[in-house]
Amino acid sequence: MALVTTKEMFKKAYEGHYAIGAFNVNNMEIVQGITEAANELRSPVILQVSKGARAYANHTYLVKLVEAAIHETDIPIALHLDHGPDFETCKSCIDGGFTSVMIDFSSHPYEENIKETKRVVEYAHAHGVVVEAELGTLAGVEDEVKVEEGMSSYTRPEEVQDFAERTGCDSLAIAIGTSHGAYKFKPGTKPQLRFDILEEVSKRLPGFPIVLHGASSVPQEFVKLINQYGGAMPDAIGVPEEMLAQAAKMAVCKINIDSDIRLAMTASIRQYLTEHPADFDPRQYLKPARQAVKDMVHHKIVDVLGSNDKA
Repeated sequence: MALVTTKEMFKKAYEGHYAIGAFNVNNMEIVQGITEAANELRSPVILQVSKGARAYANHTYLVKLVEAAIHETDIPIALHLDHGPDFETCKSCIDGGFTSVMIDFSSHPYEENIKETKRVVEYAHAHGVVVEAELGTLAGVEDEVKVEEGMSSYTRPEEVQDFAERTGCDSLAIAIGTSHGAYKFKPGTKPQLRFDILEEVSKRLPGFPIVLHGASSVPQEFVKLINQYGGAMPDAIGVPEEMLAQAAKMAVCKINIDSDIRLAMTASIRQYLTEHPADFDPRQYLKPARQAVKDMVHHKIVDVLGSNDKA
């Protein structure tokens, strides 16, 4: 099966009341763990690459890894640019084989966001590529995306129809209370997602795919495992998975997942190297790390996204 865009994926997800997992990839083991889990569960999947991942692993290497995954599986796979900071980055990915790109101008004034998003949309659509845009800003850190807690802002539902119509974007990331990174909320606080905003957005954009960023929800066993084997992580309070599952049953068709994978992989590697201090073979400690990624993705697909058996 060849690379696909997210258009048909999202149509089926919206009508079926489930979401597609968009998992960030940085190396071979992560690509393998994600796609092996998705293939076994017959789930469509989005492999997404950030600007930082392209700088680390090289655009060509990442594309070829995804092409290998397509060869080894029989499920719909989309290759997506996560948080494209400008037209030039989006253009490079469109020209370089990506089937979907995100232009993130959400931290700029509204009219600038519209102008730059429309520019990317026009180029992408002319090349058969779909575009994700963003309204509202999430707190937290992801690669070069850094927003202080006090500077975040919820999406304004009254703007979404105008924005979508004027830009022509294919999906829209909104801010309803999630945040980037593993450390989301202060101890003692109860995380809450603004489902009222999501409902209002879906009323104003019926049938339109909505995206959630910053949706990591790290199981505490991984946090404990990292701390047990030499880490120094405070208890991470993520978005409760039942809230994410509820969003997936509404208008949310794509949920981004990154920190969960990083923590699962890191916990596995730390455990292996602690238990086998004389071992210096990367194949030995990356093999269980790949399995940890696979286990995490399996859990997310079945227990959060509901996309199993939807390929």
